[in-house]
Amino acid sequence: MNWRGILAIYKFEMHRFRRTLWTGLAVPVITTSLYFIVFGAAIGSRMTEINGIPYGAFIVPGLMMLSLFTESIFNASFGIHMPRFTGTIYEILSAPLSAIETVIGYVGAAATKALSVAAVIFVTAHLFVDVSVAHPLLAILFILLVAVTFCLFGFMVGIWAKGFEQLQVIPLLVVTPLTFLGGAFYSIDMLNEPWRSITLFNPVVYLINGFRWTFFGQADVAFGTALAATLAFLLLCLAGVYAIFRTGYRLKQ
Repeated sequence: MNWRGILAIYKFEMHRFRRTLWTGLAVPVITTSLYFIVFGAAIGSRMTEINGIPYGAFIVPGLMMLSLFTESIFNASFGIHMPRFTGTIYEILSAPLSAIETVIGYVGAAATKALSVAAVIFVTAHLFVDVSVAHPLLAILFILLVAVTFCLFGFMVGIWAKGFEQLQVIPLLVVTPLTFLGGAFYSIDMLNEPWRSITLFNPVVYLINGFRWTFFGQADVAFGTALAATLAFLLLCLAGVYAIFRTGYRLKQ
């Protein structure tokens, strides 16, 4: 394993993140504050609890997942798309790095950025509500798993996209709506049939509820089911990245 090459890619990507550090961290703080102000005032005053959990605390895992999804996809897709856009991708492909080492460098940096934003949101949430984590170790492992999964997905998006406009298509038109419809700010048990059953076909439901279970020890979906769904998504993303490097799809063209 060429750890020096992996570290070079990782440090290069993290250097870009450090250049916009304050902006990158200020945005989630402001966004999280607005979510708590709007949802806390408009919904929290009418729906104080969900399954015995204060509404303000209930939405914290959903807020963290929402930002984690978008940040993971954006950072990973932008990181690999820029070398394709500037033409330096051929230097990476000709370097003494295997496909897995290249992916580890880009995905590792993107996951670090996304997890940093999620951590900032978690800290900011404590300014508005009192929220504790029932299973902290499982929470860390689960959010790390989700971050890596969506960074791999973002890596594929960055290779698929032909321009910067297409980089925003998947996060804005697919992932964000699925997150809002996936129980980020409400319990899917509040939905009537057949909408509750239809919602279970939304893969984001399992990611959000799996993370919510680590906070409160309860969720709309069993933790085992959520973990299995997350691992299945991870395997699909790994298979997709493998296929890209094996065929050279939009890398060697």
